[in-house]
Parts: sequence; C-alpha cells; structure tokens
Amino acid sequence: MATTTWSDVMKVAEGLKPAVLMVTVQVTFAVVNVLYKLSVYDGMNIRVLIAYRFIFASAFMAPLAFLFDRKKKSKMTWTVLFQAALCGLFGGTLQQTLYLETLALTSVTFSSAMSNLNTVMTFLLALCFGMEKLNMKAAAGKAKILGTLIGIGGAMLLTFFKGVPIHTTSFHVNLLHHHDGHVAPSNSSSSGNTILGAICALGSSISFALWLIVQSKMNEKYKSHYTSTFLMSVMSSVISIAFALCFERDWSQWKLGWNIRLLTVAYAGMVPSGLTVVMIAWCLHKRGPLFVSIFSPLLLVILAFVGSLFLDEMLHLGSLIGGVIIVVGLYVVLWGKSKEMKMKNLLVPPQIEIIVESSLEDGKGNHGNSIYPSNHDGDDEEAQHASTTGQNDSQKGAQE
Repeated sequence: MATTTWSDVMKVAEGLKPAVLMVTVQVTFAVVNVLYKLSVYDGMNIRVLIAYRFIFASAFMAPLAFLFDRKKKSKMTWTVLFQAALCGLFGGTLQQTLYLETLALTSVTFSSAMSNLNTVMTFLLALCFGMEKLNMKAAAGKAKILGTLIGIGGAMLLTFFKGVPIHTTSFHVNLLHHHDGHVAPSNSSSSGNTILGAICALGSSISFALWLIVQSKMNEKYKSHYTSTFLMSVMSSVISIAFALCFERDWSQWKLGWNIRLLTVAYAGMVPSGLTVVMIAWCLHKRGPLFVSIFSPLLLVILAFVGSLFLDEMLHLGSLIGGVIIVVGLYVVLWGKSKEMKMKNLLVPPQIEIIVESSLEDGKGNHGNSIYPSNHDGDDEEAQHASTTGQNDSQKGAQE
C-alpha cells in the first residue's frame, strides 16, 4: 500500500513539473526585465546589450552541452543547424531587439502589456501550422479558447486599470535611483512613438511565436536540449554582433566594468538565455508551444509585486484583480489541455503484441502461445512508427 501511495505522489509531481518550470521561467524573466531597466537607464546601448547577452549564453552553455549531452546519440544534420539558426534569429536577436525597442520607445507597462500577444500569436500560428487543433464542440476546446481570453483579459486589466491604491509593506528601496544623480529618460512618448512601439511589440510577439514553433519541430528530431540551446546561442551571438556593429561604432559602449552592465549581460546570458531556454525546450517537448506561451501573463503579476516592494511603485486594486483573473485563466486552459491528454491516452492502446511460437519436442508438434512486449528487430520499425505518431499527435493536438 505504501508503494502505491508513493507511486501516486511521484506521478503527481511528474505531472506538475512542466508547470513549476514555466513559473520559474517567468521569475527569471522578471529579474532580467528589472536588470534591463537599470542598464538602459545607465546608458547602455540596446544592441550591444543583446550581443553580450548571447555571447555569455554561448560560453555558459558550451560546457553544459558537453557534460550532459556527450553520450546522447542525437544526429546533427543540416536541417537541425538550419532550425538552430532560425531559433537564434526569431527567439534570440529579433525578438529581444524588438522587445527592447518597444521598451525604449514607450514604457515598461506598455511593453509588458503588449507581450501578452505572445499567447494569441502562438495559438494562431500553431493553428496555421497544424500543431494545434480547435474542437469547439468539445469542452476541452472551449476551455482552451475561454482560458486564453480570460488570461489575456486579466493581463490587460492589470496593466490599464489601476483602481484604488493598496498599501503594502515596502522596503523603501528605489533601484532606479542613480547614485550620481542621473535622471532617467522619460518614458512619456508621443503618439508616433507609441504607434512605432506597438508595431515593434507586435513583431516581437510574432517572432516569439515562430521561435516556439521552430523549437518544437527541432525537438522532434534533436533531443539534446543543452546542445540545441548552445547552438541557438551561438547563432544569436553571430547575428547580434553583426547587427550591433552595423549601428554602434562607439567602442566605449562595448566596454564592461564591474557594474550593473556586467551583471545584466552575465545574468541574462547564463539564466534567461541559458538555463531558461533548456527548461522551455523541455516543456515544449513535453507539452507543446501553447502550454509554454500561456504562462507569459504571469510575468505581469510578478513585476507588479516586485515593483511595489523594490522599485517604490504603488500596487493598485486593478493589479490584484488582474492577477487573480490571470491565474483563473491559466487553470481553465490547463484543465482543458489535461482533459484532452487523458482522452488521447485512452484512445492509444499499449504497445503489446501477441507472438505465437512453435516448437517441436520429442517428435510432437506442440504449439505454445505467449503474450509479451515485442523486442524483436522486426518489430522496431512498427514500434518506432507508433512512437512517432504519438509524439506528433501530442504536438499537433491540443497541448496539455
């Protein structure tokens, strides 16, 4: 009885692992957003920052890829390299550049709000590429749509509706206060900057969605997540350096000291562009692109509370209500995905075949039947086909 109970606990923990990892991913993104804000206020060039981020990511992931993936037999092909280049472009250089341009043209609030388009764009592109199925007749399909809309609506409410202020415990520490008395550039933007910032934010969301889809396809053929992350970082480094050199010729911008700039690029390279990408790649392999993108609105919730505690920002009732709505939306979507996965598992029979063996003993023909999983070489092709079909169904069908 104890063994059964422990087994059930482990199954529950295994099922919660992707969700826990994605929450951790959003925490790392919140930290890097704060560091981005501090570095831009310090005067660091955006393109140089992105280039250094992926340089640090490549250096950090190289030994990890060698340590954890050297015994894996994932085959490196030109297709995998091309997919890694696309991941480096869409998920690295292009997405980060457009997001930080939005941050520079508008404000952190506007950028965070527009980043919630990631979920919508991923869902739409996944439908276009046949990786997501929409069955409005089923309860699970309705839950996916309803939960996605609830999550986005909650994120927008959190951003644009303040309400009455809520007085919370504060450390009275404003991290944006520069010790030299430097005044940060104003985030108030003209209508022209707002429109341009919205266009950049839309492009960033499309780029993010394309990365998730390409990364998901790459994971199907190349399952060495550390190596794939290293390849993506290298590709992003090459593209980002070339892009930065085209626009920034002031070599003083490339100098790093023991300051906030070094901390930002080191953390951004090793955590969000290193370990976090590995976690995202693993979750993509297990649950698919929609599951990953649906956690994006949590970033707003985290930044709202971090801002009130460490950035001397006031927490309002709208933030609290919006956060609750986002969590409700996430649970609705996850319930729908879980329901679809359970139905899919019931429809897939176990891979067990009946093998009839014949033997002759003492001149008599005795026929014995045995039932067991086939391990013969002749059955490898069929088992591999079934495994591939199941994997494709989990990516093409409703994710989680």
